[in-house]
Amino acid sequence: MNADPMPRKKAKKARKPLKFKTITLKVTTKQKKSLVNYCKSRHTTPIKLIKKAIRPMLDNYAGLKTTNLPPVAVNQLELF
Repeated sequence: MNADPMPRKKAKKARKPLKFKTITLKVTTKQKKSLVNYCKSRHTTPIKLIKKAIRPMLDNYAGLKTTNLPPVAVNQLELF
């Protein structure tokens, strides 16, 4: 008889690769200098700093459904 004392483990599924999108951002020279100086003092990178700053907005609104309603003027009277 060929009986293994331990059953074989199932192979793990391969992880789905992450897809990244590029976003460009324009800042002034003074803002860039300020960003670099801030990052040097905190021992981090500008990308990590920006991602950390916007993470709450990115995580909370991923599944939000939006509708394309026409904008309503501020001084428009709403009767119904």
